[in-house]
Amino acid sequence: MTPYLLLIGLPGSGKGTQAKLMTERFRLTHVSSGDLFRENIKAGTALGKQVEAFLKAGKLVPDQLTIDMIRERLSQPDCKSGAVLDGFPRTVAQAVALSQMLQSIGGELVKVLFIKVGRDILLERLLGRWTCPKCSAIYHTTFSPPQEEGVCDQCQTKLVQRADDQESAILARVSEYEKWTAAVLAHYEKLGLLVVVNGVQSIEKVWQEIETALSQVIPTPQSA
Repeated sequence: MTPYLLLIGLPGSGKGTQAKLMTERFRLTHVSSGDLFRENIKAGTALGKQVEAFLKAGKLVPDQLTIDMIRERLSQPDCKSGAVLDGFPRTVAQAVALSQMLQSIGGELVKVLFIKVGRDILLERLLGRWTCPKCSAIYHTTFSPPQEEGVCDQCQTKLVQRADDQESAILARVSEYEKWTAAVLAHYEKLGLLVVVNGVQSIEKVWQEIETALSQVIPTPQSA
């Protein structure tokens, strides 16, 4: 069976960094539902137009529409040897659909990794984040400040704080996240697939926990 992984964690948990390490180490494709939404909307696909209509109306994208988009993505050649799923499933109904989807393509969900970080730490990480509107470089007032305060090192453009990095938006995202993840995490815990990773440590130590968990279920790719 082809191995598939699920990675769960809020922005600020270090999920993006760990997803990159996972895909490189185990030669898997990173499949982000958020990226898929944006790509389909930008490309003007039929699915993208439907997603855009819901988002513009301020509504959640229906389960079936999200499932159809993931199914189409997993059918592409670069996912045939496995993938890291990020941002999907968000409901138990989506989790059940994913299991059926993977069975139909000879795949198997082998681990669900939840990078756990408390609210206070997430707020500290996200509230200090500033972005360059020109080159998209990201800085942090505490962890990776620019050489000159408020100015991008790379292109000298004035840095901005995105609307979704402001406190009210962050708290709303955390609440929404906690609401949908509780049932999904419980679902996978019952199936014996859930691994809770301590996200309040160095990138290297988080990766060591993840790599140890995955080395038990995914063969290490041989060097070319």
